[in-house]
Amino acid sequence: MVRQTKQRSAIRSAILAAAGPLSAQEILHLAKRKVQGLGLATVYRSVKSMVDQGELVPVEVPGEPPRYEAAGKEHHHHFLCRSCSRLFDLQGCAGDFRSLLPAGFTLESHELTLVGVCAPCGKRRRA
Repeated sequence: MVRQTKQRSAIRSAILAAAGPLSAQEILHLAKRKVQGLGLATVYRSVKSMVDQGELVPVEVPGEPPRYEAAGKEHHHHFLCRSCSRLFDLQGCAGDFRSLLPAGFTLESHELTLVGVCAPCGKRRRA
């Protein structure tokens, strides 16, 4: 059984309140608002434990640090902002990709990450 500490509670709250998966650094930044002395090592230990217990799932984007989001979400995809490097949840799925497969291939799952510039970064660019 894992102890429910104020650090772990702050980490969980940061992840649940986010608009998308968070890196360990992003989790630390947000969770420090509730627990001033929180350190990166504690974030990594807590996140690993939460992944091991099935509370969180890692989200991998090539060339980026791992991100984490709450487990149990419906199937969805992500948008990566090239400007601020934030990762956002996209609701739903674009569709059935089986028609793209070569003959004889079987699709088991898919992950899709769209890449571009988020609205806040786009606004700053235009200003």
